Amino acid sequence: GEIFGILKQMKETFESNLSAAQKEELANQKAYEDLKAAKEAEIAAGQAQLDTKQQDLASTDQKLAQSKQDIEDTRNTLSAEEQFLLMLKEKCSMTDKEWEERQ
Repeated sequence: GEIFGILKQMKETFESNLSAAQKEELANQKAYEDLKAAKEAEIAAGQAQLDTKQQDLASTDQKLAQSKQDIEDTRNTLSAEEQFLLMLKEKCSMTDKEWEERQ
């Protein structure tokens, strides 16, 4: 009788421990799933931010290239206009001399 009582008590203790361990495992599984979902959301947000930054960089690079082309065109135009101004000044000077000579 006593041995069966001890064994019965041990069985009840083991079943109680098993039940507690299973409940703890379910809680841990739920916590893991929640953490995994949160981390996946963080990764998705980070990837979206990375994509946005890469698009911004591409746009900025394109604007930079266009600006460099614009400044080169502007410098070329300035150079041509300065040469035209020099020729015009020379022509005006020669016209002034011719006018002075005729007076």
